[in-house]
Amino acid sequence: MMNKIKDVNDFNFKNKIALVRVDFNVPIDNYGNITDDTRIKYSIPTIKKIIYDGGKIVLISHFGRPKGIPSKKYSIKFLIPILSKILKRSVQFCENCIGKYVEEKIFKLKNGDVLLLENLRFHKSEEKEDNKFSFELSKYADIYVNDAFGTSHRIHSSIITVPKLFKNKKCIGFLMKKEIYNLDKFLSKRSKKPITIILGGAKISSKINVIEKFIDFANYILIGGKMSYPFISMINNKNTDDINIKLKKSITNILYKNKKKNIIILPEDVVLSKNINNINHIKITSINSIPKKWEKLDIGPNSITNFFKIINKSKTILWNGPMGKFEIPKFSRGTMSIAKKISEITIKKNIYSIVGGGDSLYALKQQKCINNISYLSTGGGAMLEYLKNKTLPGIKIIYS
Repeated sequence: MMNKIKDVNDFNFKNKIALVRVDFNVPIDNYGNITDDTRIKYSIPTIKKIIYDGGKIVLISHFGRPKGIPSKKYSIKFLIPILSKILKRSVQFCENCIGKYVEEKIFKLKNGDVLLLENLRFHKSEEKEDNKFSFELSKYADIYVNDAFGTSHRIHSSIITVPKLFKNKKCIGFLMKKEIYNLDKFLSKRSKKPITIILGGAKISSKINVIEKFIDFANYILIGGKMSYPFISMINNKNTDDINIKLKKSITNILYKNKKKNIIILPEDVVLSKNINNINHIKITSINSIPKKWEKLDIGPNSITNFFKIINKSKTILWNGPMGKFEIPKFSRGTMSIAKKISEITIKKNIYSIVGGGDSLYALKQQKCINNISYLSTGGGAMLEYLKNKTLPGIKIIYS
């Protein structure tokens, strides 16, 4: 795949306007500080290449879910200082992403200038395949560059419809190239065994297809977090009324295959709370004897030990999703332990590790071991989608 798709090295951007779709949907804390700038840092080589060529850059991105309503809360103007600092030049900003004011700003750009347009999702048309909106976004640019891996699984205007308007003047950036290379490496026969996939988080619906696909590929699949409980309910044939028919079918198929393979490892014990705000209302119990009205908030110590045994003998590891409600310190031990262990074994035994998803990256950062991982993916959902289909809609469109 990497030999066929055009990237920024296939173009000379001198005197050209590049419309660069980046994914600056970065996590921020309550004070507006960026808690993980991986996506911004990974996009810089693409921007610098265009600057070096003598091109003009128009950056477009979404941020949050403003649902088509402009607001100060979701403005991406806060990115200007960090971009200006990293690029060592004054990055310009425009209060909209389409319209006459945008046209005037673009018209005044000089070679080497960088202009960031306002949040694409201030327009409802961004989250559709809207031809008119796409034309307005694209009409002054010469070349389209997609460097937004984390959003390329979405059928949105800036990802799907805009590139169609550029015919053969479209390509991927270095961030996207890096993602494809590393995920293809993981999927290839070059992956050293044992291969372990660790999945957590709450949304089982977005990960069930990945489990179905990888039960024939991985040596171990460790499942933690909220998404592990439907599996446990199905095994014990308890509390299955809340599981929809489609999901039940998928879990049944996975468990049937697992009888022969025995590669799926589920939590044995769990940290519970009756009142999330009261530290006295916490206990650890077997996964099979959870009392009613107690909430499952982290994997327990026996589960951590079992997961560690598998991680210790792994030579390739992929991790996506927390083991519990890790943003509350009382329930962070499972997630933080996994983060630290993957980091340790990557360095100690020189294994190949990939971690993707905002929560997992945040846990690594909290443990001060984010730089020990072999590859940090800028997409959570996009990474899983790519692993499932070996491509994404935003990548496929660059070929056409």
